Amino acid sequence: MTVTREGPMLVEGPVEVVLDDGTTVRSDRFAVALCTCRRSRTYPWCDTSHRRRGRR
Repeated sequence: MTVTREGPMLVEGPVEVVLDDGTTVRSDRFAVALCTCRRSRTYPWCDTSHRRRGRR
């Protein structure tokens, strides 16, 4: 796992993520970017919204 400053968390896949509501989402990709700003339209996957909407 690699954490980038003001950016996503990069994780080698496959990945299974359990969300706050208990929902489990899975990606079979060899690497994924997990959103840390919570602005992504495809949350929990990063869609680079942190770049377009200003950094936090």
